[in-house]
Amino acid sequence: MTLAIVLAAEPAAGHLTEPGRPAGEPLTERLAAQWRRAGADDVRVAADLTELADLVAGATGPVLVSGADLVAHTAVLKHLATSPVGPTVALVLTDPPAPGQATVREERGQVVEVGATDPSGVFGGALRVGAADLPALAEAARRAAGAVPDVPPSDLAAPAAPGTAGGGPLGAVDRLVAGLAARGTLIFAQRVRLLVAHRVGDEAQREAAEAAVTAVDEDRAELKLSVKERDDFFTTFFVSTWSPYVTKAAARIGIGPTGVTMVSVAFAVAAAVLFGAGGRPALVAGAILLYLGFVLDCVDGQLARYTRHFSAWGGWLDTMADRFKEYVVYAGLGFGATHAGFRYGWALALAAMTLQTVRHMTDTWYGALHDEAARRPKVASADAGGIGGKLNAASTRVQADTGSVSYWLKRTVVFPIGERWALIAIAAALFGPLVALVAVLVWGTLAFAYTGGLRTLRARWMRVPVLTTVDAGLHRDDGLLARTLPTARRPLLLAVLGALGAAGTLVWALLAVHGGGDLPVWVPVLALVLLLGAAQGSRAPHDGSLDWLVPAALRAAEYLFAIAVGVAGRAPAWLIFGYVLVLTLLHYDLTARLEKRQVAPPLHAATLGWAARSVLLAIGLIAGYASIALATLGAYLLVVFVASVVLAWVVLPARARGGVRSPG
Repeated sequence: MTLAIVLAAEPAAGHLTEPGRPAGEPLTERLAAQWRRAGADDVRVAADLTELADLVAGATGPVLVSGADLVAHTAVLKHLATSPVGPTVALVLTDPPAPGQATVREERGQVVEVGATDPSGVFGGALRVGAADLPALAEAARRAAGAVPDVPPSDLAAPAAPGTAGGGPLGAVDRLVAGLAARGTLIFAQRVRLLVAHRVGDEAQREAAEAAVTAVDEDRAELKLSVKERDDFFTTFFVSTWSPYVTKAAARIGIGPTGVTMVSVAFAVAAAVLFGAGGRPALVAGAILLYLGFVLDCVDGQLARYTRHFSAWGGWLDTMADRFKEYVVYAGLGFGATHAGFRYGWALALAAMTLQTVRHMTDTWYGALHDEAARRPKVASADAGGIGGKLNAASTRVQADTGSVSYWLKRTVVFPIGERWALIAIAAALFGPLVALVAVLVWGTLAFAYTGGLRTLRARWMRVPVLTTVDAGLHRDDGLLARTLPTARRPLLLAVLGALGAAGTLVWALLAVHGGGDLPVWVPVLALVLLLGAAQGSRAPHDGSLDWLVPAALRAAEYLFAIAVGVAGRAPAWLIFGYVLVLTLLHYDLTARLEKRQVAPPLHAATLGWAARSVLLAIGLIAGYASIALATLGAYLLVVFVASVVLAWVVLPARARGGVRSPG
């Protein structure tokens, strides 16, 4: 149940009248009606912060709070109420700050400072607070009201500091958000684009704000807002120019985002089949289907934003479907290249999948690192004028120069998904599957080297550990075996050594098989020793400035070792690909949950952990049953993954709603 509270304790705006309403009727009624239309189940008006704290104390779900001085489209409030970025979100405006209004500074979508001396915006007078943050909200309200004796109310209601707008006392709702931020609550920022929202202090300002609201077509603006503000070059100019029309049509006929996602998956699978079949007509048709599948991949997100139908399941499914579609296409290209006479078609597909997964792991953890750095107080760095600091400043300048040549080059060179799918479609249609795979590998490798090098330098400059803020063992995918081994320090060095050992084993296996011989037993045994050495870093502190690379290094180590086992055991190439594909599903499940701030998969312990899986494959190889080991373990992991998905997204939510009774 969502509760909305309109805080009437604002200086004057709450008593302004609306056109056509009796004189003296406050704007609180207008905001209360808007919150109801925005989806609130219950709406209350609080006379002061003490009453607000009492209402919050009895709430069991998210709470929406606004002052009585806000004039905005109802869609602005609905976007705040349904924002998927995080549980607690504040409205941020670009208006000049007025007396009593709190300034804010935001980085990477997070409000990192309230009352900033170098603000990026002003608090918009409305916020949504997640259930977990309600105790902090109630405490902030009582302290701001002076109801808590150990904190003088003047601390939050005194004349504003230089960064808190206007030199006067903060308004009640501004004191509230300032107190919430002071308690360390993670607050995300909700910017207003295309729509209108203004905080007003007198009748003239209200009339101007109302006129601005009336002048904007709300539905048209919402459709434009469904498109990401900053997307990649191909998506911006070759998809988003017309995909909103598809989004509008899907909304009219009642297709949901999940339905669009599944159609997109079907298109990608059909494209993969056509790429595998070969022949110019099939390749051209596959390229067209791949492009249309990517359009639908954009439409599902646009539809979710347009209809405001967000869910944890939808976000998880979108992430997993994107990777599955891409890797199924790689499989189709690998089969097609092999069918056309190239011996190593599947090998190229495996290489592309492994490279892309390791890249995604570094992307995920670098993003988490950057988010953590934004939340931490800025400290003077000895390297502030060094190469890391200069790169950080240069990147910020380029990102701010939206639409420039340097901006688009920076977004394109990293080889995002739109550019990957465009390259695959064009290369496959014109030159065939082999050229498409080689092109993906070449561009992907260069992009990985570029982003990896620059991010490493910037991470050393930021000096922020990120794995210490999460369950490192879970995201390392260690399992019971790794946790029982003796602990060794320097986890990144151990993980890199494990990956190098696996890579060396793969190279040796390829040479041995190509020469008609067998891989010496001691080679995989030595690689396994290095892998188990990497596992010993499981319980070590991951507090180094580059330890965010550990999960990616471990993924590379496990995948390369599994491929080496398959090659040395002469397993079918499709079987090796299938096994690694299952591993990627397990690992993308973890990263999707990290990005959506969700708990571990319910059956994660049953996946054994990367170290134990590697040991089982090594035993299978030494025993002469590498293919059986890959097939059996892969099938087992796939069953566990599917069962975990059903438990996480069907059974457990149904039980939480009371829809499934426990036995007995």
